[in-house]
Amino acid sequence: MRFNRILLSVTLVVVALVIQVTVLARLQLPGAVPDLTLLVVLGLAFVYGHVSGALIGFGAGLLADLAPPADHAAGRYALVLCVIGYLAGLVKPENGRLRSATAPMLVVVAAALGSTLLYAGVGALVGDTAARHVGLGGLLFTAALYDLMLAPFVVPVIMALARRGENDPLTETSGGADVSAGWLSSGTGLRIGEQKGGLRLRAARSRASKAGRIKGVKRL
Repeated sequence: MRFNRILLSVTLVVVALVIQVTVLARLQLPGAVPDLTLLVVLGLAFVYGHVSGALIGFGAGLLADLAPPADHAAGRYALVLCVIGYLAGLVKPENGRLRSATAPMLVVVAAALGSTLLYAGVGALVGDTAARHVGLGGLLFTAALYDLMLAPFVVPVIMALARRGENDPLTETSGGADVSAGWLSSGTGLRIGEQKGGLRLRAARSRASKAGRIKGVKRL
């Protein structure tokens, strides 16, 4: 991984983990806790790919394992996020663009369910049966619900920051929206990139027609 990727990833993961521990975990919501760290890993994996996604997921999970008030064996959540980051990175399109929000939203739901199941499965292997007492069904439902509600506000921002850090020319072209713009435009029904291009084209045509009229008046 390049230095700018490492620096951005570490910063975003640490900020997400601090917010999750100090704010989200104290909301006392029923069931699971909204997993902001998971969403950050997903957003970075969508841009960087499966290898970087696995590395970022492992590092983020290890930090979560060591951050208080962690009450489980170190490395447990690191394994979970490593697998999730790798699988999410496989969804990255070759041209770096997502035209619809359907695919990433499905990935968010699958990641929330998969991380909860994998975490509970690893816990069962090491003798941690806390998920059974809380209720695995309720954890799965609330984890998917909370992460799906947070995803439209978190994942596009993470993807845009990752693109900007990469100095990707896709972020500077007017016609082709990047992966984060594709998420936002499809999620709201607005085609952001095409709107900008259409406005510029209409403005150019308007200037050309005005120039033509002015030339016609001068000739007369």
